[in-house]
This record gives sequence, C-alpha cells and structure tokens, in this order.
Amino acid sequence: MKIRPQILLALLLSLSFWGKAQIPLPQNLEQGYPRIYLTQEEKKDLEKTIRKEAWAQEVLAGIHDRIDEHVERHVSDPEWMVSRLMMYWQSKANNVYVEGIYYSHADGEAPVPTVRYTGSRDYTTDYAMPALEDILPYMDDERGLYLVNKTKEDRPMEWVHESETGGIIHRHNQRILGYARDAAFLYWLEGDERYARFAYDIFDTYMMGMYYRREPIDLLHGHIQTLVGLTCFQVIHESTLIQVAELYDFLHRYIEQKHPGQIEYYEATIKKWNDLIIKNGVPQNNWNLHQAKIILKAAMVLQDNADYADGKGREYYIDYILNETSARQWSLTKFMEYGYDFDNGVWAECPGYSQGVTKDLTHFMVDFQNTFDHNLLPYMPVMDAAVTMLPQYLFPNGQTVAFGDTYYGPVTTAPMSDMVRIAQHTGDKQREEDYTAMYRLFAEEGENEDKRKVRPEIASFFAAKPLALNPKYAAGERADYITQTFYAPNVSWHVQRMGEGRDGMMVSLNGSLGNHMHANGINMELYGKGFVQGADPGKGAGYLQPIYLEYYSQFPAHNTVMVDGASSYTEMLSYHAFDLMGEYPKSEQRSGYYPAITYSDVFFLEPETRSDQSRLVSIVKTGEATGYYIDIFRSRKQRKGDKFHDYYYHNLGQQMELTDESDQLLDLSPSDEMGFAGGHLYALDYMWDKQSVETDEDYQVEWTIHQPEGEDDVKMKLWMKGTEGREVFAIKSPPNKAFKGGGGLPYEVGKQPYLTFAARQHGEAWEHPFVAVYEPYTSGEGSQIRSIDGFEDESGSAEFVGVAVTHQSGREDFVFSCREGQEATYQGMATDASYALIGTEENGDVIYFMGNGTTLKGKGFEINTEQKGNVVLTQKGGKLILHNEVPVNINQGQGEQYFEPGEYREIALN
Repeated sequence: MKIRPQILLALLLSLSFWGKAQIPLPQNLEQGYPRIYLTQEEKKDLEKTIRKEAWAQEVLAGIHDRIDEHVERHVSDPEWMVSRLMMYWQSKANNVYVEGIYYSHADGEAPVPTVRYTGSRDYTTDYAMPALEDILPYMDDERGLYLVNKTKEDRPMEWVHESETGGIIHRHNQRILGYARDAAFLYWLEGDERYARFAYDIFDTYMMGMYYRREPIDLLHGHIQTLVGLTCFQVIHESTLIQVAELYDFLHRYIEQKHPGQIEYYEATIKKWNDLIIKNGVPQNNWNLHQAKIILKAAMVLQDNADYADGKGREYYIDYILNETSARQWSLTKFMEYGYDFDNGVWAECPGYSQGVTKDLTHFMVDFQNTFDHNLLPYMPVMDAAVTMLPQYLFPNGQTVAFGDTYYGPVTTAPMSDMVRIAQHTGDKQREEDYTAMYRLFAEEGENEDKRKVRPEIASFFAAKPLALNPKYAAGERADYITQTFYAPNVSWHVQRMGEGRDGMMVSLNGSLGNHMHANGINMELYGKGFVQGADPGKGAGYLQPIYLEYYSQFPAHNTVMVDGASSYTEMLSYHAFDLMGEYPKSEQRSGYYPAITYSDVFFLEPETRSDQSRLVSIVKTGEATGYYIDIFRSRKQRKGDKFHDYYYHNLGQQMELTDESDQLLDLSPSDEMGFAGGHLYALDYMWDKQSVETDEDYQVEWTIHQPEGEDDVKMKLWMKGTEGREVFAIKSPPNKAFKGGGGLPYEVGKQPYLTFAARQHGEAWEHPFVAVYEPYTSGEGSQIRSIDGFEDESGSAEFVGVAVTHQSGREDFVFSCREGQEATYQGMATDASYALIGTEENGDVIYFMGNGTTLKGKGFEINTEQKGNVVLTQKGGKLILHNEVPVNINQGQGEQYFEPGEYREIALN
C-alpha cells in the first residue's frame, strides 16, 4: 500500500518528538452512568437502532435466550445461581498460596465468603466443570472440587485437588458474571427489576468476596509472583475485571438507588484489582496491551481523581496506560517504540501474536474514540505501517506464514476495518478510501460484511456493529500491499515470493528473534501448488507441556540444521537472529527488477555448539506454472570437532519415498542412531520409525498429498547432492498442529505423522554442505525437470557449490555458489558471486544472474563490477535487458561498456 503524502508527513512529524510528547487525556469526561459503550442520553439512539435494524433485534433476542431462564428461576430461588459461583463459601479464606504455576492452598478468614482462586497457569486438565444444574451448591470441601473427569468412559464426577483443574475455576466464574452483566444491560435497556436483582445478587456476592481477597503468594518466591492476578495466574487473563466493569456500568443507577453504601467497597475493589495488574505482568510484549485494555475498561467506571482520598480515579489510570511507565506496565508510547519496527510496521513477535497486537491496538483506538470521542491515531503514527504490512505475511494461497507459536490461516482484517471506522469517524476521506480498498481485497466477506451474522452480545451493539463501506471505493490490488521480497530484521524474518494462487511460489526464512519464537536456527517454510508444503509444525500443545518444550519448539521439529544432536537455546522470548548477507530484489521493492529469480543469503551463529551456519535460498521461476527452489545450507563448528550435522525437512503428505537418481527405492534399514541416547535432545525421542542408509551418491525424496478421486495429487520432489560421509533418514514425526480446521488439506494433518526427511553429514557440513533442489508439481503436470547434477570448481575450491538443472523444455541452468569471493570456473563459465545462475533456453535466450559478486562470465558475456552487488542481464528475442544495483562493465567480446546503477531496462552494447 502506498503511503499518501499527508500520512507520511504526519508520521515524520510524530517521529520527530516521539518519546517526548505525552498523549493528551480526553476532556469533559462523562459523569453519569452508563459510560463505557454509551451514555444515558444515547439510549434513545440504541432503542431506535433495535427497532429498525434486524441484526440488532437478533442480538437482543440472543441475549434474552441466553439468560431469561436464569432470571426467571432467580425470582423464586435467588440462591440457585449465586451458590454456583466458585467461592471459599465455608472457609472464607482471604490469603491464597501457589507453588509456581500450581495452586497450593488458602487460609485466613474474611467476614464474608471470598472468591476462589484458579487451579493452575497450565490450562491442560483432565477435568471439566459440570453443567450448571449438576454443580454442588456452595461447593467448598476439603476433598477439593467435584468435577467431571473427561478422560474416563461415561465422564464420571470425581473429587479433585484444585491444582489439577487448570483454568476452569475463574472461567466458570466469568460465565456466571457474564450472565449478570447481560442482565444488568437488559435492566438498563428495558427497566425490568427482575434482571437487576439477578445481576446485583451475583455482583455483590462476588465483589464483596473479592474486596477481602489479597494478592496470591508464591511459596517458591519465583517468577510467577510477578505475574499473578486476583483470579488467575496471569494478569493478562484478568478479563473478569472487564465483565465486572461493564456490569457495574449498567447496574450503577440501580445500586445508587437501592444499595448506595456498597459503592465504596466496589470501587475500592476495582482499584485494588487495577493496581495489581499494573504491579504485575510483562511490559515488553502483548501482555502490556492486554493489561492496558483491562485497566482502561475498569478505569472508565471510576469517579474522577478528586473523588478519592488517594487521588487515583479514572484520569489517573487512563493517564497511566497512555503515558506512565513502571517496571511491568509501560506507557503506550514506550510499548510501541519497543515492539514495532517503525520502518516496516512489524511487531516483534511471531506472526500470530504480531497480528493480534496490531488488532488489539486498533480496537483500543476504536474503543477509546467511541467512549471519549478522542482520536489516538495522531499519537500512534506507526499504526499505518503496522496495518498496511499485514498482507506481507501471506503465502500465495492466502494463508499467513506460521513460524513460532502461530497457526496457518487468513490474515486478520479487523485492523483494516478498524482503520476504516476511525477514518469515517474523523472525516479522513483519504484514509477511508485507502483502508476500504485494502479491506475489500482481504476480508473474507468483503462488501458483504454487513450481511455477516453478529454475535448476540452487548459489544455487538457498539464496537462490532456492521461496517458500512462507501460503495465509491473499490478493492485494491495485491501488488499494492505485497512485495516480491520482504525483510523484518526485528523478528529475523525474510520472505521471497512470486505469483499468486496455486502456481505461485514462496519461501520464508526465520531465525529466533522476539517473543513466542522457537529454537529453530535458520528455519524454512516452503510453498507449492496450493499448499504450504514445507510447513512449520505449530506449537503442538500448551506452552508448559513437555511435548511443546521438548519437541515442537526445538530444532528437529523444523526445517533447519542441527549440530551434534545438541542445537538448542531458549524458546519463547529469544535473541538469536540471522544476518542478511544478500537478497534480490531489495526488500519492499515494487518495480524495476527481474521478476523470475529471487534469492536470500543469511548467516546464523548457532549458540549451543558455537557453529557458523549459512543458508542461501532462491526461487527460479521457469514458466507460469513451473519453477524450483535452490537451498544451500552450510554448517560447521567454530572450534572444529564436528560430530555430525543433521538437515531436517518436513513436508505435508500421506506418502514419502526416498530413491536414488534412477528412481529406485533406497535400501533403508531401521536405525536407533538419531535419538536422545548419546547426549542429544529429547526431541529426537518423539520421532519414530526411523530408517536410514549411508550413501555418497545423489538421492531424491518425493512427498505426495493424495487428493480426492478426480483431482491431481500434489507433490514435492527434493533432489540432494550426495557426498562422502552422508547418511539419509526417513522418519515419522509428531503431527503438524499448525492447521486449524484441517487447513483445506485432504487428510487429517493434525492426527497423522508428519513425514520427515533428514540428511546427516558426519563431520563438518561446510565443505560438504547440504545442496538441495525442490520442485513442487502435480501428478497431472508431472515434473518439469529432466535431470539435476552437481559439478565441481575446476580450480579446486573446496567450499564451492555447483548445480546443473536441465528441464524438459531444453532449458539449462548452471547454479554457482562461491564463498569469500573466491572465483570458481566450470566449462568456460566463471564467477566469484555468493549466488549466480546462467540459464540458456533452446531458442537462444540467456539469463545471467549475479548475486553479491563482482564477476560473472560465460556463454558470450562478461560482467564485472568494482563493488560486490547484484546484476541481472537477460538476452531475449535479440534484446538485452539489464538491472544493476551497482556500477557495471559488460563485455560481449567487443570491448567493455559501462553502466551506472539502474532499474531493469533495455540496453544496447556498442
């Protein structure tokens, strides 16, 4: 998306005083109630909307359907629902103790029953809350809680210690508070006091119980002490407070009239809750924003600063999240400055969480604007870049990249629609047009957004009401938002892509920099024929589960190289980036380059074994529906003593075959060599059915995604150069868990083994690197590559890699990869480039591609530069077309001719 001049100017002006200016607070704060979603004066507008709009009538009917039976029961049995809250009914404990991530016990005694704490930070549990009617009233027993065992036949009820119940306690209380909030809203809207009494009885019981509760104490004195909230182990999950605030907002008039003496207790509880969320948490990632969202909603229902002896009213809390910084709660400005790359808009977490932060920030702006009529966008200049970069995550099939703790799926369009809403509210016609174009292109429903079913919840009347798009603004083009290469150094991610849809091609490389990342070295995701075939595995399980910690977040689960069976480092918040040594075309370049070849060259220091790792990956497009990938991975220990280097590649499919160059199956035998035994990673023992064979010959691997009858099967074929000391493995790995809902695949990918190929190089893998060619194709099309052969440098360079690719069409590609600028020669061709390709077509057309080099010669041309750089020269139909990023001299046998740097354009040689 092209940034309009006025948006760019606003960005530059804002950056000039970034970190100095404070975000001004909203003025003329509403004094009455309600005030979060709307005011009392705006009630008539809502009533009018409900009368006129079918969607609003459906929302209201849905809320009634959910709670009416409970309200009616409450008239004759006011204890029924209240007694099903999870409380310390008998003990009235006000002190809670945890041991790390698990609940321990509670003691002390308050004057009233208090709110029960949740069971664990790890939500994995064998137990479930019974149906409301089956819950023991006033449950508070030394034996624990009486719950459903999900793992046993017939799901019996059992007594279980609280520490084994995951997060179901606070979530259950949220459910009941949700009923009370909905009832409070209906009372305010319709005036039926039955709903008010139902809401009040639940609210008062819960809030007085929380008034006497204290911050939990970690008996281990560990990190968890800095994370805990009043209801659960992580303050970011204290969304109960949002429900409390919304409930209080709509019920406030009733409380003022019937129970005014309780207000000071309720507001003291809300403030205590807010203070704990500020005190605990994590400031440098998505936590900070989640905390701010909760604090803001709670602050909205408080009185002004002047109404409290400590001076901490709503202005105090609003200012705190916008402008103040403490150890675990940063100001909004510092938070964005820390996490966003202001050049490209990428947030420093894995793609799933990055999209979530951007979505939450735009939602925050919309909520703030709706509540206070105060536009935050001028004080958050990075948000234009943050929203417009989102499509850069996309593969040609419309799924996003999924490295780290991410799932494959469509790009989130909520930030785009939020920006449309903000532009409409502020009268910014240019922004409205820009973001409408973007939203129409990427939204699942596009112009039919207004026809989508709206959820039956209170928020749907306000922030989530259907978006009305201006019919004058058409959808944009993908080229406006997606570039052939994109590099985000703040998350160590580089992507190359060509084309869209089934025949598009794309390769994504990532290191491990930022939050929610895995220990994966230089990891690769690979696309082919409609699927992300070389897919990342997903997180696999909860973050605290052994299989996540020991397998899904570790090297062997990824498409990478592991050294000596030991490569690893801290997952989650990680600091291990690769260096981008070269790329073509430049990141975010939109025109003026040769479109049929891309490459990236990255270097990574693997910290566990102190190993140098280099990965050079290229896309070569040979036709509208054909092309291949080059992957050259070098790896060596800095201190020598290399035992082995393992190249892992996982591909989707129900079938995998390993063959020699003649397509004969390799004679594999069962192997126990790749396992934990011997001092290696636990991850290796999660893999099974391992078979291997030693070979110094070239070999091939083919994966097949069997499609339904009548459709062509989809394949990925890998050719790899053989070398001395090589052993190849066929392995079954734990299922790929990154595709929610099956991901459009024709088999249950989340339940089937992930078919894995591994190549083990005994000794170093620098002079004996992993050299691979990947070709995606379908059974109907067949492979378009006739043969692949490696070749050596005639000058004897040990670090050189050469590959000759011959196509069915007669095209021949010679691929060169040199190290340290050492020139290599082969059959009259020579180069010193990190990556070079000379390709010839049967009709005489030639392509000369030099990546990060100073010389390339052969087939009648010689290209020389003074400085290393990228140069592309094509001869097609008698015309010469050149793109040179550095000054270049070209010789066709009749003397050199000099060309200044320039975009892809036709030239003539004298």
